[in-house]
Amino acid sequence: MRKRNNSLTVDHDSSATNTILDTNPNLKYCHKKGEDSESEDLLASVDPVSDKIMGRYRRFGIKSRLKRILLLALGVYIAIPFIIKLCPSIQAKLVFLNFVRVPYFIDLKRPQDQGLNHTCNFYLQPEEAANIGVWHTVPARLWRDAQEKDRAWYDSALKSPYPVILYLHGNAGSRGGDHRVQLYKVLSSLGYHVVTFDYRGWGDSEGSPSERGMTSDALFLYHWLKERIGKKPLYVWGHSLGTGVATNLVRHLSDRGAPPEALILESPFTNIREEAQSHPLTMVYRLLPGFDWFFLDTITVNDIRFASDENMGHISCPVLILHAEDDTVVPFHLGKKLYSIAAQSQSLTGHKVQFIPFPGNLGYKHKLIYSSPELPHILSDFLGTAHPHE
Repeated sequence: MRKRNNSLTVDHDSSATNTILDTNPNLKYCHKKGEDSESEDLLASVDPVSDKIMGRYRRFGIKSRLKRILLLALGVYIAIPFIIKLCPSIQAKLVFLNFVRVPYFIDLKRPQDQGLNHTCNFYLQPEEAANIGVWHTVPARLWRDAQEKDRAWYDSALKSPYPVILYLHGNAGSRGGDHRVQLYKVLSSLGYHVVTFDYRGWGDSEGSPSERGMTSDALFLYHWLKERIGKKPLYVWGHSLGTGVATNLVRHLSDRGAPPEALILESPFTNIREEAQSHPLTMVYRLLPGFDWFFLDTITVNDIRFASDENMGHISCPVLILHAEDDTVVPFHLGKKLYSIAAQSQSLTGHKVQFIPFPGNLGYKHKLIYSSPELPHILSDFLGTAHPHE
């Protein structure tokens, strides 16, 4: 009997204990809180490990992405020379850059929008289906008379006593490029007629670009001007790629015994191969084996030479070369080399050949020589005549 009573007692005590736990909320809360604490301790012990694993995955992901980017860049770097070699027309586009329209929204029919309200826009046709856009800016002294005048008035103004400059611009953009417009204004203020145009394929001119076409257009404009100005001085001014066109033009004229009064070359190069080899865009490929074969020979395949160094052996008129020492597009040493070739040319014997360097600290670079306060004096001294405003 005792054993049974003890058993009953134990059962009674156990049930009583359960009753107390169930009916006492404080004890129940304390019991659950203890369980949660253990869970939090367990999670806390796991979190640092998972953070380390996630950190490794993140670092691995970044490295993987960087690796893919580098492999892609390397693939593009290797592919470009082969693409250019297989598609030579790409290289021609990179030389001419006629598809680069800067400024993009300019209306070339309205030169007055660029501050040239003494300028006439018109079109000529050197060849069938090749209309080219032309600007004629009259000397600043004729500014007031030029207001609201038509093309006929501008053509008749060419008979005035003021000299004429045929300006041949470089690659990219159009005849309305800002640095070009600023030069027109400077030359106009010095008393020159300035006639410029867009080669076929540039600006609003029709046709496709080529060295032959550019030279043909320049020759057509030159003769068009000579027919209207008679014996008045006509100077040829070329800038950058336009210097190659200018020397082609003047060589052609000199070979026929009718050179212009003077040739002015701003930021010139010797020939297109040497210019391409020195251009900043080719810097990353210069040490690549086969650089000449991939890039320079491809230019020649397109029949692009612009051999100003060879042309100097035929030119027979005064030559003025202007070049800034900080020019990064056409390096200064190419302009200086061209001057050395010109100074030794037999065809230029007896003609003035002058090289004017502009120190790098002036910041003229490739396009800003027009802003030099010395430019009027340089032109006056070289051309041997005082400017009308002086």
